[in-house]
Amino acid sequence: MHHPMAGQLAPPDTLIDVEAVREAYYSRQPDPACAEQQVNFGTSGHRGSSLDGSFNEWHVLAITQAICDRRKQLDIAGPLFLGADTHALSHPATLTALEVLVANGVQVMLAPAGQFTPTPAVSLAILEYNRGREGWTRADGIVMTPSHNPPRDGGFKYNPPHGGPADSGITTAIQAAANDYLRQGLKGVLRQDPERALAAHGCHEHDFLGNYVAGLEQVIDFELIRSAGLQLGVDPLGGAGVAYWPAIAERYRLPLTIVSREVDPRFAFMTLDWDGKIRMDPSSPWAMRRLTQLRDGFDVAFACDTDHDRHGIVTRSTGLMPPNHYLSVVADYLFRHRPGWRAETAIGKTVVTTALLDRVARRLGCPLVEVPVGFKWFASGLLDGSLGLGCEESAGATLLRRDGRVWTTDKDGIASALLAAEITARTGSDPGRYYQALTADLGTPHADRLEGPATREQKLRLAALTGADLKAAELGGEPITAVLSHATGNGAAIGGIKVCTANGWFAARPSGTEEIYKIYAESFRDETHLQQLLQQARSLVDAALTTA
Repeated sequence: MHHPMAGQLAPPDTLIDVEAVREAYYSRQPDPACAEQQVNFGTSGHRGSSLDGSFNEWHVLAITQAICDRRKQLDIAGPLFLGADTHALSHPATLTALEVLVANGVQVMLAPAGQFTPTPAVSLAILEYNRGREGWTRADGIVMTPSHNPPRDGGFKYNPPHGGPADSGITTAIQAAANDYLRQGLKGVLRQDPERALAAHGCHEHDFLGNYVAGLEQVIDFELIRSAGLQLGVDPLGGAGVAYWPAIAERYRLPLTIVSREVDPRFAFMTLDWDGKIRMDPSSPWAMRRLTQLRDGFDVAFACDTDHDRHGIVTRSTGLMPPNHYLSVVADYLFRHRPGWRAETAIGKTVVTTALLDRVARRLGCPLVEVPVGFKWFASGLLDGSLGLGCEESAGATLLRRDGRVWTTDKDGIASALLAAEITARTGSDPGRYYQALTADLGTPHADRLEGPATREQKLRLAALTGADLKAAELGGEPITAVLSHATGNGAAIGGIKVCTANGWFAARPSGTEEIYKIYAESFRDETHLQQLLQQARSLVDAALTTA
């Protein structure tokens, strides 16, 4: 069911009160005995709202001190690259983190005053600094962002020296230490006055923007794009890349129209998402209404979420592309047009990303590596160049440089978006038409997902399911060919279960942040078969969850 105002601008009285959100950040202290107000690192860091007591000054103080402790344990003494997006809480959270970092003697690298920093620019900065370095001299990073979450939310992500999202071993330790600090009333947390911290010798200005933009030519063929004479459009959605796009257009002389350069922590220019909330989701047709209405004016257009680690692609031929459609095009294109990559370079995908990628890989004759949900699983493969592309169904992806060296090990919405222009320039077909040709050869997937309620105990049971727990030999009228509780690419537990047939699959996993489970399904037959898969999957999961 969609909200009646989905796709429309938010009424003024529904926008956040920025001052109230920031005041609550400083004045409200979380209750460490309340699970909802504890530090909780999901797949993308800790997120919450100051108004709910789930993202406040105390959280940031505790998490940052826990990271400082962890750096000492792991002997990380290089600088820390600190970035922030345009959410209302990102700037105050940055100042809070600075108090703790400088007090702990950490050298902090910051963008020039007033400049925002996309997640991929932080990942690149870490990797560039660490190139050729070992041991204690290595750098790491923090990004203050709740990704595409509503304006009331704040978020905190930690990237260790490999430049990608921290794995669960690291985040579990940081989470536990941070919650201990909360329970102890922040005893042991070192702080320095924020103004003194900014002026301290521990803070250094870093040109995230200049370094990132200059490096992009090693990833994207701008000469090809420029010579094709394409008309390109981009909507930064008021996010951290707002100053990056004009710099890219100027440096590479691109005919790129920037639809809006407005930054507003209320995000009043956004159209409401499916549920009536403001959400800077570039894969949502409701949130992307402004750009899709302009699609006829561009050969291809794109957008990114607030920290610019996710992409949205709008084509003249088919409009806004679902993420799985574009990722399939990207994989097929890259592995045909990157002669500098090693022959054994693989496609990386998560277990809930389209199986069309499996078919693309088989036709290309290249390896495919399937991992659990979470971009952290791609970091090592991207770092050593064994993965040419890492991608997930929620519109997150990054790729290698054209010569096969690592670019970023975290999601890069900017490079993924610009790749759509390169694809259009080289093939003469925008990615929408490219996808139509791809599915004409390999079959058309139909995909959807369901959610259902699940208690904490049921979520634990779902995460531990195996093939023995599912009492079925067929799915959607076809024999079951595989029941997976561990990813085929790296053997890691997927935190749920995936069931496959020749022409379809479903995966069920518990939510990391809500008392629900999620079921993803895909059919290579038709919509009727897809609905059959979803309903049978729900019955199988419900039966497994109610079994004592």
